[in-house]
Amino acid sequence: MSNKFDSYREALVVENHTIWSDEFDDWSREDRSRMEAILHANPEQVAFLDYVRQHTGFARQITVTAADLQRLSAH
Repeated sequence: MSNKFDSYREALVVENHTIWSDEFDDWSREDRSRMEAILHANPEQVAFLDYVRQHTGFARQITVTAADLQRLSAH
């Protein structure tokens, strides 16, 4: 279950994590890194977002979807 964007938690994010499904195994490391940077820069727009509580704040965890990537490629 994903959470909605939360500005309070966003202010406390200390780590970013990205989960890629097997569907994207053929993507290069460079392409993945570029997309991860864009997705984490705009977390309010992703389909699956989760905040994982840590001792020092939160980790933002984004699960990449085909819909996210299609939205990004349209821009």
